[in-house]
Amino acid sequence: MNSTPIINVKGLGKTVRLGQESLTILEGIDLQVNSGETVALVGASGSGKSTLLGLLAGLDLPSQGDIEILGQSLLQLDEEGRARLRAEQVGFVFQSFLLLPTLSALENVMLPAELRGETRCEPRARELLAAVGLGERLHHLPPRLSGGEQQRVALARVLAQQPEVIFADEPTGALDTRTGELVLAELVRIAHTPGRCVLVVTHDPKVAAACDRILFLRDGLLVQELRQAPVEVVASTLAGLGRNGA
Repeated sequence: MNSTPIINVKGLGKTVRLGQESLTILEGIDLQVNSGETVALVGASGSGKSTLLGLLAGLDLPSQGDIEILGQSLLQLDEEGRARLRAEQVGFVFQSFLLLPTLSALENVMLPAELRGETRCEPRARELLAAVGLGERLHHLPPRLSGGEQQRVALARVLAQQPEVIFADEPTGALDTRTGELVLAELVRIAHTPGRCVLVVTHDPKVAAACDRILFLRDGLLVQELRQAPVEVVASTLAGLGRNGA
């Protein structure tokens, strides 16, 4: 596996003001995600996972520290530069699918390429939908697709962007077990492509155990790391963090 860092975070912190007081949400976060790697970020609700994901995506700026994505410091980019980075090199997979309901599955997948001015994007979109098992559902509108099928359309749309970085926020949370396994396997396959990586935010030990590394977040601190751990170990570690933080 290539050890080139695609995501490099040093001394990251986030503090917000609440009236006369300040609240520290993240503190002293150091992490790397390397080329060809899938990393899970695990923690209980309120641990800071969503805040960290927003910072990594450049949707918010930290109070301390630095974030480099593909060698570019997010703090040295203006808002337009961060938006360009997200549009051109970063893909997002959310629990909510964010599909346009009046466009077919095929049209939803083609949309990002069309917005970039590409004219021959349909063959690629068809291939991607077939790869996620939807080759027979190309012309269905999202309301006629199940939740699992909609998530796979959303995943195919991300793949159509060919991003180097994918941020996945609870990507299997709304899916049945089998569909969740298909989506997760596809994310892992993508991450193992040289020059790409996937960061998955989850509370599901099964999802975390499918990743190369698992980072545990508690009360805004990264407190533990596991590598290629079985589900039982991930679950017991997460439960232990909950008890220790109680």
